[in-house]
Amino acid sequence: MDSTGPIVIAGALVGFTVGLTGMGGGALMTPIMVMVFGVNPTAAIGSDLAASVLMKPFGALVHQRAGTARWDIVRRLLPTAVPAAFGGVFLLRALGDGAELQQRVKYVVGTALMLAVAGMLARLWLDRRRTGSDTEDAHVPVRPVATLLIGLVGGVIVGMTSVGSGSLIIVMLMLAHPRLKANHLVGTDLVQAIPMVAAAALGHLLVGDADLGLAATLLIGAVPGVLAGSLISSRVAGPAVRWALVVLLTGSGLAMLKASSTVVLLACLGMALLGTFASLRDRRTGRPQPESQSQCQPEAAGVTSGS
Repeated sequence: MDSTGPIVIAGALVGFTVGLTGMGGGALMTPIMVMVFGVNPTAAIGSDLAASVLMKPFGALVHQRAGTARWDIVRRLLPTAVPAAFGGVFLLRALGDGAELQQRVKYVVGTALMLAVAGMLARLWLDRRRTGSDTEDAHVPVRPVATLLIGLVGGVIVGMTSVGSGSLIIVMLMLAHPRLKANHLVGTDLVQAIPMVAAAALGHLLVGDADLGLAATLLIGAVPGVLAGSLISSRVAGPAVRWALVVLLTGSGLAMLKASSTVVLLACLGMALLGTFASLRDRRTGRPQPESQSQCQPEAAGVTSGS
């Protein structure tokens, strides 16, 4: 049975989600390819990265033109991020081969998804703290050691799982540079992600994991999906959609880790209740929405591989 149509639709849905929230590209696409379409985990990772290579530059170009990319931070990230992303591919191969490798990769991806959930929760919390803050600064000094370590950790995770170039690295950047403006965080993350994701994709191509036909099929749906999500991003409550994404990724990650149905259900229900409580509390207190909406528009143009 030809699965081209459903894969295009899946690409469109993921692209739409990224256009709406700026997060969730690889964190959604890789588990969908594995659990819904039965694609080998390594092939799903390599194909997602190959598709991201062609999408990332669009968002980065928007930020470059707007002057919101911190090139001094980018230059500190890349010396570790690029080789780590490339090396992460071969570290993944060291886990074994054949069916054994594919099963272990599921565990690695599941762990990365749970880290992405933690990163998204951290970002939602940090966004709440940053809302209305007058301490953000576009000229904060770079922290070289911390930034090099972020590149190293983020690169390895992206190379092994395709998850994290947006969802994990941007949170680590927020923690290392808490006074940096949100749009500069997003622009910096997108610019550095181009060579990092390209290095990871090259590694997967060399070991034969990336399916370029699958990547092209994903792009057919992802491009219009991103555009559609971008067009309506200002009309939908970004935090509410991100909480829905947290619930979805929690279920996917636990399923990859072979958690029981009861555990998956209870975890998803807990996240849904937490998101509902947070939203109701914001409404009661009159707290303005985090400025994630302003991030959605430019970030959406480059499908994140992490989200």
